[in-house]
Amino acid sequence: MTETLLLWIEWFPDLVGGLVISLQVTALGLIFGMPGGLALSIGARSRSKSVRWLTIAVTEIARGTPVLILLQLVYYGLPSIHLTFSSFVSACIALAICTAGYTSEIFRSGLEGVHHGQREAASSLGLTGYDKYRYVILPQAMRISTPPLLGFSILMLQASSLAFTIALPEITSQAYNIGSNTFRYTSALLLAGILFIAICGPATIGIGVLERKLDLHSRKTS
Repeated sequence: MTETLLLWIEWFPDLVGGLVISLQVTALGLIFGMPGGLALSIGARSRSKSVRWLTIAVTEIARGTPVLILLQLVYYGLPSIHLTFSSFVSACIALAICTAGYTSEIFRSGLEGVHHGQREAASSLGLTGYDKYRYVILPQAMRISTPPLLGFSILMLQASSLAFTIALPEITSQAYNIGSNTFRYTSALLLAGILFIAICGPATIGIGVLERKLDLHSRKTS
C-alpha cells in the first residue's frame, strides 16, 4: 500500500495535467455545442415543415452517432477532404456535435415546460416573437433546463476520456502511458478514476442541491 501511495505521488502531476486537458476539451465542447442545441430545439418547433424535419434529422444524427465514432470521423476522416485538425480541436468538435444533439432535447423540454399563460401574457404586452423568446420564454426555459444541462456536462467530462483514441494527452491517455512504462495499469487507472470522482462526485451533489432549490423556488412563485 505504501508503495502504491508513493507511485501515486509520482504520477499525480502527469495525471492532473491530463485532467486539465480533459476539462478544457469538455468546457469548449459545451460552450460551442450548447448554442447549437438551443438552435436545434427552436428549429424543431418551427412552423416550417422543412426546417422542422431538417432540424430533427440533424439532431438524430448527432444523438445517434457514438462519441467514439465522431472522434474518429473528425480526426481521421476529415483529412480526406483536406480538413486537418489537431487532436485537441478534433475532440472539441466531436464533443460539440454530441452536445448539440443531446442538449437540443433538454432545451426542448425546457421550452415546453414554460406555462402557456406566460406566452399569452407576453403576447398581450405586444412583444414580438423575438422579444417573447428573449425576455419571457428563454429565461424560464433556462431555469428549467439548468440542472439536466449540468448533469449532461458531467457525462461529457466522462466521455472526454475516449479522446485517448486520437492521441490526445488527456487523463486516460496519461494513465495508459504510465501503465505501459511501469506495467502498473491497475494502479494508474485507479488513480485516474479517483481524480474523475473527485470532480464528478461533488458536482453531482451540487447539481442535486441546485435542483431542489430551483424546485422550491418554482413552488413558491407558482
